[in-house]
Amino acid sequence: MDNRQEVREFLTTRRARLTPDQAGLPTTGPRRVPGLRRSEVASLAGLSVEYYARLERGQIAGASASVLDALARALQLDDTERAHLLDLARAADGIPTSGRSRRRTPSRAAASRLSLQWALDAITDGVAFVRDPHQNLLATNALGRAFYSPVIGDGGRTPNLARFQFLDPVAREFYPDWDLFAQMCVGIMRAEAGRDPHDRGLQDLVGELSTRSEVFRRLWADHNVRTHGTGTKRFHHPVVGELTLAYEELAVTAEPGLVLLVYTAEPGSPSAERLQLLASWAAPSDIPTEGTHADHP
Repeated sequence: MDNRQEVREFLTTRRARLTPDQAGLPTTGPRRVPGLRRSEVASLAGLSVEYYARLERGQIAGASASVLDALARALQLDDTERAHLLDLARAADGIPTSGRSRRRTPSRAAASRLSLQWALDAITDGVAFVRDPHQNLLATNALGRAFYSPVIGDGGRTPNLARFQFLDPVAREFYPDWDLFAQMCVGIMRAEAGRDPHDRGLQDLVGELSTRSEVFRRLWADHNVRTHGTGTKRFHHPVVGELTLAYEELAVTAEPGLVLLVYTAEPGSPSAERLQLLASWAAPSDIPTEGTHADHP
């Protein structure tokens, strides 16, 4: 990915979304384009117009921490956006971003580590899975395999949450809030791209989805970034129906870039009962099926 273009488009879109009222500036005369003018951003950040214009052209290499902080305040960036700006600046300076080692253990090898799978299997009342920066679903617990059965399919290819989101029509049934999920998915991928702009696998995935999904292409052009973190999501599972689940994202510190996500239901809620039903549906059973007998040869 072209770092200068990424910086240029990120700063331009952040400036375009901020109105003079939001920035505490007087509105003077009609504006040809939405948002603040370059001169207004420069003034808010305490920079010369010429220097800010250079930054917005993508020439961010060498920018000091104080300049980047001032720019983040002027553009009213949230924590995730500020981190993304710092990642882009580090990439321009040739510094490995966000403390992540470039020479990572391959995701598949990491996810197949027995101790990691044991940890997943120890979580029995919630959906637990490991995901990599490419949105690959690398490992799950038993309930996770049942929960993500629409994503996993026949198991012929590593399940990918982004491909499922944008390329599989079933996703619109599985995710009742599909539009929100789409924005979240792209925002997370944008943040990952900023952390490691040389990640060829992520570049290939972005290229594939941009070619095959107009919605992905439009959302990617918005340059919005986000982290997963914590929150609640709604799902519609083909076996048990509606589920409202809380989620927590945890970094797998032994394998930089991998995250462990756990979805749980509020105890005693209808969603908790449905998760238990899903667990029962997924569990292997020695009970003979209807129409058979235990002593039948």
